[in-house]
Amino acid sequence: MPACVPTRAKTPARPPRIRRPRRPAPQGDGPGRRRFRLQGADLSASITVFLLAVPMSLGLAVAIDAPLEASLIAAGVGGIVAGLLGGSSLLVSGPSAGLTVVSAELIQTYGWRTSCAITVCAGLLQVALGALKTARSALAVSPAIVHGTLAGIGAAIALAQLHIVLGGSPQSSAVDNALALPDQLAHVGPAAPLIGALTIAVLLLWPRVPGRAGKALRKVPAALACVVVATGVAALAAPGIARVELPSWDAHVLPELPHGPALGIVAAVLTVTLVASLESLLSAVAVDRLASERPGAAAPPRADLDRELRGQGIANAVSGLLGGMPVSGGAVRGSANVRAGATGRASTVLHGVWVLLAAGLLVSVLEWIPLAALAALVMMVGIQMVNFAHIRNVHQHREFLVYVASVGGVLVLGVLQGVVLGIAVAVAVALHRLARTRITTQEQADGTYLVRARGQLTFLAVPRLTRALGHVPQGADAVVELDGSFMDHAAFEALQSWQGTHQARGGAVRITGRAGGRIAEPASSAHTCCRPWTPWRNHHCQDRPSQHTHQNQLASGLSSFQRNTAPLVRDELARLAREGQRPQQLFITCADSRLVTSMITSSGPGDLFTVRNIGNLVPPPGTEGADDSVAAAIEYAVDILRVESITVCGHSGCGAMQALLNSSPGAPMTPLRRWLRYGQPSLERMASRRHSWARIAGRLPADAVEQLCLTNVVQQLEHLRRHDSVARALAAGTLALHGMYFHVGEAQAYLLAPDDHAEVFEGIGVNLLEDTHA
Repeated sequence: MPACVPTRAKTPARPPRIRRPRRPAPQGDGPGRRRFRLQGADLSASITVFLLAVPMSLGLAVAIDAPLEASLIAAGVGGIVAGLLGGSSLLVSGPSAGLTVVSAELIQTYGWRTSCAITVCAGLLQVALGALKTARSALAVSPAIVHGTLAGIGAAIALAQLHIVLGGSPQSSAVDNALALPDQLAHVGPAAPLIGALTIAVLLLWPRVPGRAGKALRKVPAALACVVVATGVAALAAPGIARVELPSWDAHVLPELPHGPALGIVAAVLTVTLVASLESLLSAVAVDRLASERPGAAAPPRADLDRELRGQGIANAVSGLLGGMPVSGGAVRGSANVRAGATGRASTVLHGVWVLLAAGLLVSVLEWIPLAALAALVMMVGIQMVNFAHIRNVHQHREFLVYVASVGGVLVLGVLQGVVLGIAVAVAVALHRLARTRITTQEQADGTYLVRARGQLTFLAVPRLTRALGHVPQGADAVVELDGSFMDHAAFEALQSWQGTHQARGGAVRITGRAGGRIAEPASSAHTCCRPWTPWRNHHCQDRPSQHTHQNQLASGLSSFQRNTAPLVRDELARLAREGQRPQQLFITCADSRLVTSMITSSGPGDLFTVRNIGNLVPPPGTEGADDSVAAAIEYAVDILRVESITVCGHSGCGAMQALLNSSPGAPMTPLRRWLRYGQPSLERMASRRHSWARIAGRLPADAVEQLCLTNVVQQLEHLRRHDSVARALAAGTLALHGMYFHVGEAQAYLLAPDDHAEVFEGIGVNLLEDTHA
């Protein structure tokens, strides 16, 4: 039977009847749990985000020439409404840099009140899209298009705000701003540029102040510090500089019914919906990843993107109805929230409350802020949206043309047109790659003809393929080398037809991949077994290889590694050889051959320090006659390699757990039985009434073996905590422990939820896109 160790087949013993104790009421932010808990860390984080959000919101309102109070309404509504109703507990919503260019165009075209109505309509459309569960589909857009769109928006923001920093006024479009820049430079006044330069200098240098003073100063957000410093200097040195003007709340206006061309209104609603949704969803994914990488803290539940989209839609509808700016989740505010130590959505909601209180009580203070300081702050936000790491990434994936098209389309045509242009170029590039296939025929020294096809074999390449195959003389031996990942039915039929005809006329044909391994043969071939060490994803052959094949499969596998894999990993392995290993994780798992750790963790050389044994057991320290090999690996990983996390991974169908269940007290003590002693506490834990049963994502285990596999992971984590090196690292907050269960038949990984009261393994989803600085 497939198992960790070979055991004699027995009828499984019936598991002991266990009364499951009543569990305490669940806590946290998951389904069916209390959504709002206030802790000290959330209170301090809310103040940090509030101090960042106020100058950012005012600056974005200045950038689009919107009423300044509208930005504070949007920040308050985004924090409270999206914080309570959204699917991410740590994402902070408010006025968005990504929506700045869109909002400015709407205000210039339709006026402020109609722009508010468009915001309401966009919010309702977001709610509908969230109800239809389209959030994941929105993330399917090419990263090159998304990052190019955000970079184009950032460049447009920077160009517009540069005019204000120079003491002038921005034009209506990015092109006009670029054309008007020489004239603006010719009429520069001294006050505004100096205040702007001071703001930028403080913003850049604030996080780099060294020593204890720097550590204390960094508790204040750099965005707040630069605005405060610039305001103080302007009050003393430039009292006549243009400043923020907050009108009376009595003059605040509410939305009106949209009026204007119907197609224009529809396009505006779609544009706001697209940009706000993409920015919110990408920011939620980015904040999720940042929170999961935070050391010494339990990761919050993964964001529900459909719920997040609905929450953002309701926040936009409420903000528009109250006369506020459009709202979206922002990675900048969300990252600040995570780094400030927030544990739940209480910090997001409280930040919104503080913003609304400031809007009512601190008007006279806010009116001291120079416009040039806010413009410089927003200009730097726009520059940071042009992320050079993203540019390198899209260049490595040969999508730079798509990125440039998206940036140029946003700058010249507009946001929605830029996205459409980026999609069109992405489709054209994909079609070009699909159609570009190089096919050559070459006679080898031994008289064999080599037909090499580089690229994808589609119906477009069939004429060239048949022409190249026609150059092979009748009766000659031929090798067809396919260097591509796709072949459609037309190309397959053409190749198979030629192969049958050529062999009927006395020729021999061998079809290989780039490495020279055989990948296709005619149905009449006598050789029906897979080639040695077939890659796992292509291994569907059920025939048993011959003994000769068994003897040569190791050498064949090594040869394949040298040809295919070694050239790809040589540079990385050379770097690791020079620098030494620096793994982030210790991974303790079973020796079962079905567990491929690099596959299920998507890891590579240098990522994991792995310990494998029968049953993924961790002998507790101090046990008489204990095996020290696992303890030595733990000590080396924690004290020498300084790993940041340790994962104990069990799996379904574990033979060691089956052996534990079937063990007889009087059986002879073999090496296997001596080792399985360290799993005996897991068996006792499963039968104990003091512990609740472990379960998978809300369901009970399928049988006693799965129950013991899950319980064993929890028990081995307790053994792990008893080791001195682990206990010291946990106390210092430099180490995190994780439990993991891999269901082999489902190809599904489950992580033990960070809950002290229940042993619940939750399923792991997939992030489709990486990060955004919007």
